[in-house]
Amino acid sequence: MSNIDEKLITEIDTELLEERKEKILSFMREAAYKPMSFKELAVILSVPKSDLDLFKSVLDELEEEGKIFKTRRERYGVPERMNLIVGRMQGVERGYGFVIPDDPDIGDIYISAEAMNGAMHNDRVVARISRSMTEGKRAEGEIIRVLERANKTVVGTFDRSKYFGFAVPDNPRISGDIFIPKDEFNAASPGQKVVAEIVKWPEKRRNAEGRIIEIIGDPDKPGTDILSIMKAYNLTEEFPEEVIKQAESIPDAVTEEMIKGRRDLRDLRMVTIDGEDAKDLDDAVSIEKLDKGNYRLGVHIADVSYYVTEDSPLDKEALKRGTSVYLVDRVIPMLPRKLSNGICSLNPNVDRLAFTVMMEIDSAGRVVNHDIFESVININERMTYTNVYKILVDKDKELCKRYDYLVDDFKLMEELANILRNKRMLRGAIDFDFEEAKIILDKTGKPIDVKRYEITIANKIIEEFMLVCNETVAERFFWANTPFVYRIHEEPDPEKIEAFNEFIYNLGYHIKGVKKVHPRALQELLEKIKGKKEERIISTIMLRSLKKARYSHQQEMHFGLATKFYTHFTSPIRRYPDLIIHRIMKEYLKSGINEFREDELIKKLPDITKHCSERERAADEAERETEDLKKVEYMKAHEGEVFEGIISNVTSFGMFVELDNTIEGLVRMSSMDDDYYVYNEKNYYLIGERTKKTYRIGDVVYVKLARADIASRQIDFILQKPEPEIDDEQTDEIKNKEHSKKRLKRKPIDKKVKSHIKARKKK
Repeated sequence: MSNIDEKLITEIDTELLEERKEKILSFMREAAYKPMSFKELAVILSVPKSDLDLFKSVLDELEEEGKIFKTRRERYGVPERMNLIVGRMQGVERGYGFVIPDDPDIGDIYISAEAMNGAMHNDRVVARISRSMTEGKRAEGEIIRVLERANKTVVGTFDRSKYFGFAVPDNPRISGDIFIPKDEFNAASPGQKVVAEIVKWPEKRRNAEGRIIEIIGDPDKPGTDILSIMKAYNLTEEFPEEVIKQAESIPDAVTEEMIKGRRDLRDLRMVTIDGEDAKDLDDAVSIEKLDKGNYRLGVHIADVSYYVTEDSPLDKEALKRGTSVYLVDRVIPMLPRKLSNGICSLNPNVDRLAFTVMMEIDSAGRVVNHDIFESVININERMTYTNVYKILVDKDKELCKRYDYLVDDFKLMEELANILRNKRMLRGAIDFDFEEAKIILDKTGKPIDVKRYEITIANKIIEEFMLVCNETVAERFFWANTPFVYRIHEEPDPEKIEAFNEFIYNLGYHIKGVKKVHPRALQELLEKIKGKKEERIISTIMLRSLKKARYSHQQEMHFGLATKFYTHFTSPIRRYPDLIIHRIMKEYLKSGINEFREDELIKKLPDITKHCSERERAADEAERETEDLKKVEYMKAHEGEVFEGIISNVTSFGMFVELDNTIEGLVRMSSMDDDYYVYNEKNYYLIGERTKKTYRIGDVVYVKLARADIASRQIDFILQKPEPEIDDEQTDEIKNKEHSKKRLKRKPIDKKVKSHIKARKKK
């Protein structure tokens, strides 16, 4: 039998299996259905004796997937009809956690430490609801089954006693140490970073048991810290041999054969604009002003799908990774560097294959016409955000002379970007102004400076052009009625918006349409509070009230962008959803998508979008962990110094203070010994019982760095009061006056501190 025949039979079998699964699920979801035994189901569904084993296998598979549940009495039913929720466990440092349901319409379920029943962070679980959601409170439940274990290995610090050892997980969300028998140490020494493989899963009153399978190294050794984080998130820079082999077989240059059938844009003036360190350049832009006053904007994206074919080793590995990961000291690419930094990267003055979206945009920012096609391009210049900013804002003479043939293009780009941004703001797009950090490392990986990453007009040009391109592509292919991948941001939960509205009411604000809020209402609020003391607190709480954006095979609006249609098309080198979108678009534009292919995509896309959303979250967490690590390492040298900061968050155990360089630390409630402070959960502030002194998000405070603990990645601050400086001549006078009339001078902040961290100025 040929390979083609075998593949066809497999596809038919898979299709038949899925049909049987759906038939069973539909039957169990009927209102009249009550949980049945295997024999009862077989009789009701008229399963022949010869198919009983197959029928049992189908039920077992549905159970493993969490789509059906078997009771202790061996009766089957769907979770939603049995007061059960299937979802992902999210652990919390103090031992409890939350189940994030598979169904996005269901809110998170609180799970106490006693109700975890051996579940670990990121496990896929079944939870039984013990208390339904009430006004202002989450639903509560307990874990009754673990469907899929997420932490087959755990990264941590090894320690030992006389008779046994244990690995203390680096991830605080994994509660409980991993017990290591003496004969499974495998030469690990106390204090070393290790990888422990779990051989026995935790139970209600018993920790997990494991064995040491890898020694990462001593914690003080350069590189061990980042490597530990990479191991924890299953991130690897190395690619499998077959993937490397395929990458090496790809030509380093574009040939004449490759460009057949493509539109030749090599004479069109275009540039890339990226950060100085970027090597995977996947987008280029061109611009022209038309006779009628409209703009012709070209967005040219690297044609990665030409080289990475479906189901090839490269494609399978890219899907597995889901995204490139940008750690503080390195990039872990989705594709081998031969592609990501080479033939796929839009480097200047060389021919490159591209996928072009050419848009005609009017003076109001409307896309009045567009064209999407495969192209061959040749980039004129590799520009940086810094240099474009210097040309547009600083009018740098040297750069203006060097790029004189591009200066007018940059001015047009700025003009159009402002038009597009104004259009977005008018329709209600939410624009949070949270700044990011830029961490400067030396050659050994040691942080030598931390500063705010400045977003300039150059960054905003590319941002606006990519946004309008993604919107145009999404809308075009929605109306094409073809399977597709969308980037969605669902409407927030009404309960969270009501709670948010109640909070801001106490600050003198309110939002319209609480029960079905429009993003414009939130954007209008952000505009009202801009520059005010309460801006920080309201922006922070608003962000927490919104859902996270994700990938979906179903079209839904993007709430944050206030747009009905949105996708990710513009970064196929570093995001798998963009890559699969390119394939779909090409198929549709060339010959259309036949019924067989449509069915195939409909079945594949839900799993792909879910996986990519999960890998994106993991990448974000890993990136954040490496940043936090290097921030703590940087602050270690500044223990005992005093800084000015702003309260960024308030909790029941203290308050977080953010310095001007984005570094954040905790002022613990236990260290605030001038009074007994109470946390007002409803209004997010601490208040002293005796003094009535309050601390709110946005307040300016002075703090001393008490501790920067690299192992726990925690920074502890202690509140500081500026001490009075009193002249000798004032001493006798002060003795005879009330304390309220004392003339106090704030103790100046150490000049060394100012050189490291610029003091925040009140506006």
